Amino acid sequence: MVNFSKNEDCPASDELLAFQTGGLTEVEGTAVRSHLATCEFCTAEVDFYSHFPQSEDAFETAQMPKPLFDLAQALMSKIKDNSFFKKLMDENGDVSSAKPKGASSNDIGRKSAR
Repeated sequence: MVNFSKNEDCPASDELLAFQTGGLTEVEGTAVRSHLATCEFCTAEVDFYSHFPQSEDAFETAQMPKPLFDLAQALMSKIKDNSFFKKLMDENGDVSSAKPKGASSNDIGRKSAR
C-alpha cells in the first residue's frame, strides 16, 4: 500500500499554494514541478488549490467578541459571585421575560442548582 501523505521532502502547503497561483520564482517553480512529478500527495494538494482558490484572508484569526471572552475568562477563573453574569446579561439583552412570574432574578440561577 502506498503512503499517501506528506513527507520530509515535500514542499510546505504555502509553497504549493504559491506555485499554483504563480507566486514562485522560476527556480522555485522548477523545483516544485520536479517534486510534483514523483509525489501524488502534493499533486493532489495543488489540484485542490486549483478547484478551491484560497484567499489570503482565510488565514487571519477572527477576534473573539468581548462578552464571550469575558465569559470564558470568568468560567476559567471560576468566579463565585454571579455579578459578572448578571452584568453580561444586562448588556446583551434582558432575559427577564424568560423567568416565571413572581420569580426574582436570583431565583433563576437557584432553580437549576436544585
